Amino acid sequence: MTAPSTFGLSSEARNLHWLLTNLVEEVPGIQSVAVVSSDGLLLLSSDPGRNDEARTRTPETRGPRGSSADLATIVSGIGSLTIGAAKLMEYGGVKHTMVAMDEGSLFVMSISDGSLLGVHGAADCDMSVVAYHMALFVGRAGHVLTPELRSELRQSLENESPGSAR
Repeated sequence: MTAPSTFGLSSEARNLHWLLTNLVEEVPGIQSVAVVSSDGLLLLSSDPGRNDEARTRTPETRGPRGSSADLATIVSGIGSLTIGAAKLMEYGGVKHTMVAMDEGSLFVMSISDGSLLGVHGAADCDMSVVAYHMALFVGRAGHVLTPELRSELRQSLENESPGSAR
């Protein structure tokens, strides 16, 4: 994992970065993690270096697949789809979603105010361990993910993108 710069961030933002880093480093099989706002914007990422590469990828070039930028897009879409399904079925709010594939897995968990935590796991990851640690992250992060903090996180990601003024 490439550690993002946390210089100049509030203590709450630094704490969220630390929680995300801890999640990725402590749980075997996690390949990529993204925290996505309710409007689908990436707030926090486990691999910001690969996001820069993904931004410059064109359909003709082969670039990194499964970057946090790609993961954020997928998580946002799955979140919207499951929320819509839950409303149609009148079953209440969506807590988590899991997609098991031949070569990996995808986990999406609600954080707060529509924000989502998305995890891309390896095929051999222990799904119950990943889900447990995601729930711990959500429990620790949910109460601090305020509109002000979401704005700060968005701004910090924009400042890290290529060609932006720092």
